[in-house]
Amino acid sequence: MAKNSSTPGRRFLKLAGMTASIATKTMSNSIRNLTADEEQKNQARSKLFQDIGLQIADTLGEMKGAVMKVGQIASQYKDIFPPEVAKAIAKLQRQAPAMPFAEIKQQVEKELGKPLAQIFNSFEEQPFAAASIGQVHRATLPDGQEVVVKVQYPGVDQACESDLKQVRLALRLMGVLKVDKKLQDRLFQEIQDSLHEELNYEIEAQNLAVFRTFHQALDAKIIIPTVFPEYSSRRVLTLSMEKGDSIETASTWELSIRNEIGQRLIQALGQQIFFLKRFHCDPHPGNFAFRPDGSVVIYDFGGVKTLSNDIIVRFKALVQAGRQADIESIETHLLAMDALAERDKFPPELYQAWLEVLLRPLITHYDFAENSAHHDGMRLVKKSLKYWDVFKPSPDTLMVNRTISGHYWNLIQLKVHDNLNDLFESLVPPTN
Repeated sequence: MAKNSSTPGRRFLKLAGMTASIATKTMSNSIRNLTADEEQKNQARSKLFQDIGLQIADTLGEMKGAVMKVGQIASQYKDIFPPEVAKAIAKLQRQAPAMPFAEIKQQVEKELGKPLAQIFNSFEEQPFAAASIGQVHRATLPDGQEVVVKVQYPGVDQACESDLKQVRLALRLMGVLKVDKKLQDRLFQEIQDSLHEELNYEIEAQNLAVFRTFHQALDAKIIIPTVFPEYSSRRVLTLSMEKGDSIETASTWELSIRNEIGQRLIQALGQQIFFLKRFHCDPHPGNFAFRPDGSVVIYDFGGVKTLSNDIIVRFKALVQAGRQADIESIETHLLAMDALAERDKFPPELYQAWLEVLLRPLITHYDFAENSAHHDGMRLVKKSLKYWDVFKPSPDTLMVNRTISGHYWNLIQLKVHDNLNDLFESLVPPTN
C-alpha cells in the first residue's frame, strides 16, 4: 500500500484522529451556540459542515484503498448528507494517483502464480486508469490478443471493514446523517455489501458474463468486454480491449447518432432494471464509450445492484401512479419503500408540479441540452424546502435514483433532442 496508509495501525490512527477532531469541532460549535439566535446557529452549522466535509475529503483522499472507496460511495449517497458535506466529499470521485509498478507486478505474479513475463506477451508499466481500489494496464496475451488488466492494490480488502467503521463513526459524531438509526444500519449494510462485491473481481467477472449474455440476445450494439478466466483471479481481472470514443467526442457527432446512443443507454438501463432485475449502477461517463455506428461499450461491472421482484413491482406501480397523477397511490408506494415519513404533508399542487418536471424528459420531445426540467426543478426545490423532511433517503431507491439521474446528465452531455415516450412505454407499459 502507499506509504501514508501502509499499515493497519497507521490507517486506524489517521482515521481515529479525523474522528476525534470532528467530535471536538462539533462540541465546540454546540457550546458557542448556547446563546446564539436561529440565524447565527444556521450560519455556524453550515460553516461547521463545510469544515468537516473538507476534512473528511482530505483525509480519505490521502488514503488509498477501501477508505477512499467508502468516501466515494458516500458521495454517491449524497442524499443522506447536508449539501456542504456532499459537495466536499464529491471530489473523492476523481482519479487516484497511480501505485508503483513494482507493487502491481508483485500482485499480478502472486495472484496468477507465474512471473509476469511468462503470463503476458507485453504489459504496459504505466496504467491508463487509476481508481480507489485498483488500476488498469494495457497488455497483450501470448496469442497477440489485446487486453486490459485490472489489478487490485495489495492489502485493500483487509483494510475494508475497519475503514468503514471509522467513517461511520465520524459521520455519526458529526450528526450529519439525515436518517434514523434503523435506516442508517440498512444504508451502511448496503455500502458494506457493495464494497465486498467490488473488492472481489470474481464477482465482477460473473457480472460481466451475465450482462454480456443478456445484452447480446437483445442488442448487438451493446458491447460488454469478454473475461479471460485463465488470466483472472479474485484480485486480477483480464478483459478484452473494447475501444470506443469518449462522451465528449460523441457529443460532436450528428444528432441522429447522438439520439440513437441516448435511446440505447436508456433502453439498456430499463432492460436491466425491469427484466434482468440487476443493473449497472455507476453511470459515470468514464464507464461508457461510443462508436459512430451508435454502439455503446459499457465498462466496470464492480458496481451492480440486484433488485427483488417486490421492488420491481413497486417501481412499476409507482410509475403508473405518476403517469395518472394519483397522489394517494404515489404516497402508498413511497411509504412502503421507506421513502416517505408521513402521508398528506406534501401539498398536492407541488406533487403535480414535480410530476410534470420529472416526466417531461420521458414523455415529450425533449431537448436535453436546453435542460428545462432541471431548471424548473431547481425553482421547485425552493418552494418545496420546508416540506423536505417529509421524504427520506430509501435504501431501495437511492441507487436507482442515482443511476437514472446520472444517465439524464449523460444525455445532456450528448445533447440528445428526442422523444423517449415510445421507449418509456415499451419498458413500463401503461395500464388500461
